[in-house]
Amino acid sequence: MTMPLLLLSILLCAVSGVPGLFAARASSGGEGAACGLTLAGCAAGTVGVCLGLVHGGETLLALPWAVPGGELALRLDGLAAIFLLPLFLVVGAASVYGLGYWPEREHRDCGRSLRLFSGLIAASMILLLLAQNAVLLLMAWEAMALTGFFLITAEHRSEDTRRAGYVYLAATHTGTLALFAAFVLLDGWTGSFLLPAPGALDAAGPMAATGAAVFLLALFGFGMKAGIMPLHVWLPGAHAAAPSHASAVLSGVMIKTGVYGLVRICSLFANAPAWWGWTVLGLGAASGILGVALALAQHDVKRLLAYHSVENIGIIVMGLGLALLGRAHGAPAMEALGLAGCLLHVVNHGLFKSLLFFSAGSVIHATGTRKIDRLGGLLRRMPWTGLFFAGGAVAISGLPPFNGFVSEWLVYLGAFQPLGLGAGPLTAASGSAPTDALLPAVIAAPALALIGGLALACFVKVFGIVFLGLARGPEAERGHEAGPAMLAPMAALLAACAWIGLLPATLAPLLRAAVAAWTGLSGGPDPLGLATIGTGTVAPGPQGALSPLGMVGAVGWLTILLCGLVWLWLRRRVVRAPARQGTWGCGYAFPTPRMQYTAASFADSLVRLFRPALRTRARLAPGGDAVQGLFPTRTAFSVHTPDAVLDLALAPACTRAADFFRRVRALVHNGVAASYLLYVALTVIALLAFVSGMGR
Repeated sequence: MTMPLLLLSILLCAVSGVPGLFAARASSGGEGAACGLTLAGCAAGTVGVCLGLVHGGETLLALPWAVPGGELALRLDGLAAIFLLPLFLVVGAASVYGLGYWPEREHRDCGRSLRLFSGLIAASMILLLLAQNAVLLLMAWEAMALTGFFLITAEHRSEDTRRAGYVYLAATHTGTLALFAAFVLLDGWTGSFLLPAPGALDAAGPMAATGAAVFLLALFGFGMKAGIMPLHVWLPGAHAAAPSHASAVLSGVMIKTGVYGLVRICSLFANAPAWWGWTVLGLGAASGILGVALALAQHDVKRLLAYHSVENIGIIVMGLGLALLGRAHGAPAMEALGLAGCLLHVVNHGLFKSLLFFSAGSVIHATGTRKIDRLGGLLRRMPWTGLFFAGGAVAISGLPPFNGFVSEWLVYLGAFQPLGLGAGPLTAASGSAPTDALLPAVIAAPALALIGGLALACFVKVFGIVFLGLARGPEAERGHEAGPAMLAPMAALLAACAWIGLLPATLAPLLRAAVAAWTGLSGGPDPLGLATIGTGTVAPGPQGALSPLGMVGAVGWLTILLCGLVWLWLRRRVVRAPARQGTWGCGYAFPTPRMQYTAASFADSLVRLFRPALRTRARLAPGGDAVQGLFPTRTAFSVHTPDAVLDLALAPACTRAADFFRRVRALVHNGVAASYLLYVALTVIALLAFVSGMGR
């Protein structure tokens, strides 16, 4: 029943928005039907994946197809399953959340289209993750790209929203062109558009150049969708422009399809050279550090969360880089730990990032603004939203007892694993020069530590300014708690984050199946020691030196215990402390909202450390550089941090190119018939010369 249930899931999600097209705009029947069908599809898909995992191995479906080179070939294995399960949870939660956040009665112009494309993007992502044929995969990829554009531009009357949609469309189709080239090369290599088995292609043999080209094209094409820096240019604007529950799907699920494609392509190659791993590891470290630095500089809560997606994609890609290095250097435990951390962080990020977007959407829904400096004091008005946001902030910062700690810990262990082998260099299986065992740890561990520290500082800033203190504007003063339809999905996601953080061993079978599918060892021997994951034991030798997830979960329980004891101690101290009357309040006895930190002032000292890369600009309006005179006139101070890749490089370059071609067009299309005849004659001559040269 596995594959029929998954096909039913695709069908139900695809048609979920159709009943709403025939319902009255003022009626809630369409949105209720869409939510019900989406939940039914997600439930069917979850049951199908679980049945497939219980039976083990792979579930295949192959049907004839009239498309040239195509075949309706679907495959469910452990690698696809670990991407599908968070997809079903996030999509189902978003459908319920949308009932309260985006009701039809308040959004009659775009409510029906948003629900239609939400169902279509879910169906296309499920099909993409199951596709075993490259043609089918690219068709699902394009359907996902187009439906994502309509989600981003739901509020198309805004110029910023339209710009974000066009940037996304240009970026995603640029990446798709690279994927077309990669799969054409694979077809020329294997003679079929069916994806080969894991490890079936030799990246170090006579086809090494072709393998390198496929890897680089896949890294560009899939990395563009994932948001790996510097290919992230579409992501901040798109996530900020889309409705919050659509942003949760885009960030929590859609960008992971890029990770899936990259992981799947890398699994096809045996003897992958070490430079593949170093490239991926370096890009991951850069994405993580610069992504969180850019997040620190943001004043828009949704753009801030979007840059944290770049950061977490960096962590995921670092795990994949360690796995590739482990494969290249014959370190199986490093390979298993790196990939397990990569894939578990895919699941974790989908959960806590969706939770954070839901929480931010609750704030935006109540206050009507995304500007952090217009908020404040919302914890008293929105206690449940504040609690859920705080839980997501702890999880994304990689702190126990939530799930982010577990996956980041696995990546740490993967980086330090070679140091436990008892030998200095890592012996390269492909015959390249040996590598110092300390080098992966030197790159990965400081990067992860820096990312975690900056992420914690960033979310201390956001939570403190948004939920604590005094209201900074009238928007915050009218804040109110969200309804049950919005709170219930947030509670479910927070519970899932806590479950993985406290009971990570329960995910051990899923991780074992995914890593085995990547290595091509499904149903065979266990040279990577995968059976020890989550058992609390460690097998002897490098093959079994994997993390006992039960001990990692114990850290979460210990954290809860310590926090509870500290809270009881502080409460006891407060109750017993005598009342004291201060004699001097240092001028802050009666604070005003203007005395509080702003988003810029709180993070200024950290942002300054990255100023060469961030290019932050401070300006006094109406243009002065400083406040002058004994009685200065009223002025305004603003701080802006552009995206260096998009705003300072790509956008100016595209503008100059457009100006150039505009001039060329004016010269070429001059309205003179003789000129057009000359163009035809020159084209014919050029074609004849080319054909003649080919004939010789």
